[in-house]
Parts: sequence; C-alpha cells; structure tokens
Amino acid sequence: MKLCPKIILEGTRLTHKTDIAFALNEHPRIVGPRKYRYHSPLISAEWCGFTNYPWGRGLINFEPQEEELAIETYRTWLRLFQQIRYYSWIIDRFNISTQTYQQIHYGTSYHFNWLEQALKELGFRLIFCTRSAESFAQARAERVKVSGKPSQYDDLQVFVHEQEVMERFIQASALDTLRVDISDDDVPNAVEAIADWMEKTGGLYATEI
Repeated sequence: MKLCPKIILEGTRLTHKTDIAFALNEHPRIVGPRKYRYHSPLISAEWCGFTNYPWGRGLINFEPQEEELAIETYRTWLRLFQQIRYYSWIIDRFNISTQTYQQIHYGTSYHFNWLEQALKELGFRLIFCTRSAESFAQARAERVKVSGKPSQYDDLQVFVHEQEVMERFIQASALDTLRVDISDDDVPNAVEAIADWMEKTGGLYATEI
C-alpha cells in the first residue's frame, strides 16, 4: 500500500519538533525507502509570512486585525490537504500553536473544531512534544549556539507556561494524539516511538471517506 502519513507536530520551542519533522520526512518506515533525496511536503504554521521582515507575524502570532487572513489561510491549507489527500504531509506546528499563542497574548479562544474534524477525516495524527521544566536549560544551552535570535530563549519560564497552556488544547483536540517526552534530547528514539505508533494505529495509509 502507498504510504500517506499525515503528522502534525506540536509543542513549545526547544522540544525538537523541527529535528523530529526532518527525521520523519526521511524515515523509511514513514515515507518508504529512498534511493535518492527529494522534497516531500514539510510545512509550518510558524512561517512568518504576514510581514516583510524577519521574525515577523504569521499564522500563529498574528494580530487581532489579521484574524480573517489567518482563518482564511487555515481554510486554504485544509483545501490543499483535501485535494492532495494521497500523499504524506508533515507539519511543524499548526492550529494548537495558534490557539496557545492567541490565548496567552490576547486572551482570545479560537475554536478549530471544523478544522480538526476535517483533518481527522483525512487521517492526520497529532504528536505532542514535551519536556520537563528542569530540562529546558540544557536545551537552551545547545540552541543558542546556532540560533539567529538567541535572546528569544532568555526567559525559560515563557516556554514552561506555554507548554502548560498548550496541554489544555491538546487534551481538547479531536485528533488521535501521541505524547513524546523529549527531556533526554534523544531525537532518534522519539522518531522510532512515533513510527511505532503510526504503524500500530494504522496512521501510515490514506483513509477513505
């Protein structure tokens, strides 16, 4: 059967979501064996495409006056997923991140039931990447070595709080969910755990409506 996994990775910063996303996108148990490298879809709601400057606004951190643009962007992504349903999609942060950011910064509660129900029908699965509060410091020490904006990691309590808020939206999600503790920074082990779960729960193949 054709491999068509659809995975959404959620979690605060410093939880290796992007590392895991890249690894999954080349893992033979997820996308099949490859004799050469090619670009299967790996997308992110964290892309700051609403503004014309670095670290600007996008689908997660939009301002209230950009709400219509953000919701329409989600509808556009959903329509694309529906049109190209027989392919793999790996998403590094999506609607849970939006809900979390908007709740924390603007006190606004967005309800994405319509989006999640449609994603569930398409076979999307949710991976919640977490880490213990005390492990954020070591993760920061490694990240600032390569970050283009290390100041964003000055206050680790921001991430601890964000993870707590995100947990509430994860619990309310309609999507089948796997929690992955990345406190040990063992990305290969996390990837294998995800592959095991996807295989066990039938998440590797396209669902038919």
